[in-house]
Amino acid sequence: MTIAAGPAGVGRAKQKGPKGRSTAASIALHGTLAVASLIAVFPVVWLLLTSIKPRNAWDSATVTLFDHPNLGNYAFVLSQTKFLRWLVNTLIVAGATTVIGVLLAASTGYAVSRFRFPGFRSVMWMLLITQMFPVAILIVPLYNLMAGLGLINTFPGLMIAYLTTAVPFCAWMLKGYFDTIPVQIDEAGQVDGLTPFGTFWRLVLPLAKPGLAVAAFYSFITAWAEVAYATTFMTGDESYTLAVGMQSFVSEYRAEWGYMTASAVLIAIPAAVVFLLVQRHLVTGLTAGATKS
Repeated sequence: MTIAAGPAGVGRAKQKGPKGRSTAASIALHGTLAVASLIAVFPVVWLLLTSIKPRNAWDSATVTLFDHPNLGNYAFVLSQTKFLRWLVNTLIVAGATTVIGVLLAASTGYAVSRFRFPGFRSVMWMLLITQMFPVAILIVPLYNLMAGLGLINTFPGLMIAYLTTAVPFCAWMLKGYFDTIPVQIDEAGQVDGLTPFGTFWRLVLPLAKPGLAVAAFYSFITAWAEVAYATTFMTGDESYTLAVGMQSFVSEYRAEWGYMTASAVLIAIPAAVVFLLVQRHLVTGLTAGATKS
């Protein structure tokens, strides 16, 4: 039996998309993606529009997208508040937390990946369990510890608090990444006369750039956007970080939405820059170690 294929048969056939989907399915898929994209972008656009509205605009009950847009909120935040001081404080804390956190997490992850030592399982359990406690539970014991050491209202005390969150997660993640690097590389380094630390520093770390990028990004964001620890441990106006300083725009009777949104936009810029610097390594670093051949 033969089936004649002619123009009529072709006309009755279902139209297929580029990947075998029907036209209706492709339209539904792209429509859903467009709606999801609009939902995701809307808060950011609304934040930007609010930041350029005059003060009486956000007090009004009438919602308008554009109402005499200007940069007055940004000028006020930069010139009439201590925003620049808060920015410097945050950069110091976030930068130091990132550098120290990556170094500690990388050395810890490499040690538990390559060596078996007394207490190995205890270290692994410690790295895992410390990630299970919410910040609210840790604030009181950490505050008592910092007060006993005289580290309240100091940058080192705040950095230590952030490292307790960043290092366990990053060390666990980097351990999985180091597991994917062949042990033969370490053995080749030892044959060439390198010490274990020399092998780690000169051979393994350059191969672990994607994992280090993820660790650096996580450590930076942990310190950059955190509020609870900074509010508890930093008591002086000169020591505030950005997240804590923004609370000064909210009083008992009024919230200065224009100043808050302008500050939020300014705060997001450094985080976006860091993301752009490491984004090409993020996917590789996050998925490495998930499967092993």
